[in-house]
Amino acid sequence: MAPLKKLIIDGIEVEVDPAMTIIQAAEVAGVAIPRFCYHERLTIAGNCRMCLVEVVGGPPKPAASCAMQVRDLRGGPNGEPAVVKTNSPMVKKAREGVMEFLLINHPLDCPICDQGGECDLQDQAMAFGVDFSRYREPKRASEDLNLGPLVETKMTRCISCTRCVRFTSEVAGILQMGQTGRGEDAEITSYLNATLDSNLQGNIIDLCPVGALTSKPYAFTARPWELTKTESIDVMDALGSNIRIDTKGREVMRILPRNHDGVNEEWISDKTRFIWDGLRRQRLDTPYIRENGRLRKAGWGEALAAAAAAMKGKRVAGLVGDLAPVEAAYSLKALIESLGGHVESRTDGARLPIGNRSGYVGTAKIEDIDTAGGILLIGTNPRVESPVLNARIRKAWTQGATVGLIGQAVDLTYECHHFGTDRAALASHLELARSAEADSKPGIVIVGQGALNEADGEAVLAYAMAIAEARKAKLLVLHTAASRVGAMDVGAVTEGGLVAATEGAEVIYNLGADEVEIAAGPFVIYQGSHGDRGANRADIILPGAAYTEESGLFVNTEGRPQLAARASFAPGEAKENWAILRALSGELGLTLPWDSLAALRRAMVAAHPHLGQIDHVAENAWSPIALRDMGRADFRNAFKGFYLTNPIARASAVMGELAAMEAERAKIALAAE
Repeated sequence: MAPLKKLIIDGIEVEVDPAMTIIQAAEVAGVAIPRFCYHERLTIAGNCRMCLVEVVGGPPKPAASCAMQVRDLRGGPNGEPAVVKTNSPMVKKAREGVMEFLLINHPLDCPICDQGGECDLQDQAMAFGVDFSRYREPKRASEDLNLGPLVETKMTRCISCTRCVRFTSEVAGILQMGQTGRGEDAEITSYLNATLDSNLQGNIIDLCPVGALTSKPYAFTARPWELTKTESIDVMDALGSNIRIDTKGREVMRILPRNHDGVNEEWISDKTRFIWDGLRRQRLDTPYIRENGRLRKAGWGEALAAAAAAMKGKRVAGLVGDLAPVEAAYSLKALIESLGGHVESRTDGARLPIGNRSGYVGTAKIEDIDTAGGILLIGTNPRVESPVLNARIRKAWTQGATVGLIGQAVDLTYECHHFGTDRAALASHLELARSAEADSKPGIVIVGQGALNEADGEAVLAYAMAIAEARKAKLLVLHTAASRVGAMDVGAVTEGGLVAATEGAEVIYNLGADEVEIAAGPFVIYQGSHGDRGANRADIILPGAAYTEESGLFVNTEGRPQLAARASFAPGEAKENWAILRALSGELGLTLPWDSLAALRRAMVAAHPHLGQIDHVAENAWSPIALRDMGRADFRNAFKGFYLTNPIARASAVMGELAAMEAERAKIALAAE
């Protein structure tokens, strides 16, 4: 690492890495420099010129602070640090000139623009704009693009910052957007008017500094100052992306990303961002009891009494769904086991080892991907299972990491070496790993649920752990369910898996497990938020809160506990999930020993201390599994489609439209003709 270099910015002396640009050094000094095209996670374009600064002793003209490195600054004649001014008369005049040019063709759309109140151009026009225009010519107009059902375009507002182009090509890994023309004729466009084919495309809405790209489903529904903002956690996949939920009254109006360098950086998937309309549809808002083959509405007292009567003296099994918070899983385990029953959270049949956290979580952090020299994917398609994680793998690939894949050959948006599709390829790779020289950089082995939910899943995991050990690499188990790691942490599992837990059960308590088919026979009590597959099979329905409607703990795929906060209230008579189980335990005469969420968490953390370390990834002791025979089948990925993977998504009209587009796109045979 090069020695640090001193410079003075607006009288503040800082010492920074010489590879930093002036705009980054200014952030270290706490000095704000306006910008439109610059973004710290994208390559430097240097085309808006809003970040101009004065370099004392340099050329007699302002310099673009986003494109000039600190190492290129000259110090004083006697070795004094270089001096940069960001608020001198030269800089002020330059920025006012840039702003005047930007506003020549910008329409006066602020009263009807969805970006109003959150617009960088508005904010900086207040600081550097003037209250009149010297130009009388007609404003330039541009045709709007059809980018699909998610991103609304008003290209007349575009200031050609190219953030959207750089994001789609660099982060999302698609080449469908670009800029054509020169000068006044330059415009952002899409290749052959194609719609965007990416699960991350919604992020260009956040990146756009003006109102050229806005959210199509959210258009004209609310203003930012009307919304209540709640920081929370996403549950659409197991990554645990940090999000902000904006509500208006009782309704969720939009979901935006929050920055967390260790998890999602500042990106979220399209399912995370646009799922909110599914929170309003097909909701369970009152208890139901099935009589004569039909469900009828009931009160809470009647429904809980009926559920307790059905459970008393019977063999009971509990299932934990993919979206349940840890508190609910812990409560269900305590209740069902007090009745002598078993609980299972691995409802997809994944052969994840009980009690071995290095086997069902791994030893890697998500941020370890950034510095990995090699990444091996086994039985997974992260582009579908966790798009934001896939973007991180792509970033590592652009920085020189090699990526290998054992499983279905899919387009991951980056180059990878495909070793094969079956178990034999995995066994061969273990021999290769044992004979190869150690990598100069540590590697990561990422195992998907598609590799683990077959009958030989534990044998596959044993081989993956052996490869990681031979390569001196870290292991990451990529889960598809947000609740899975937390439920396994609190022991909501049964030796022998789903079959053993439900075998001989007369009553099944289904806590939001909508991805499992329950055969005819057992009496089913369903607790969940949406009228989906689980409710269709149920004999009693107890309406629970969705993830935006209760405070809950979720442990992500790397084993990081995070708190999801309540942003709104559940509809009708629906209750928080832990509270329903607490009330039911009272009806059964087996009252759970807590009367509040705080008391429940105290008991849970006392039993499992690592759950109290919020936002901390605990180190897992390495405990490899003994090698055993695998089958011969090809690996199958966990998901065929990205959009309809849970009951909230299946209730969403936007997700339904996107799923239809995804299916249509898969039918079209693309050829270079």
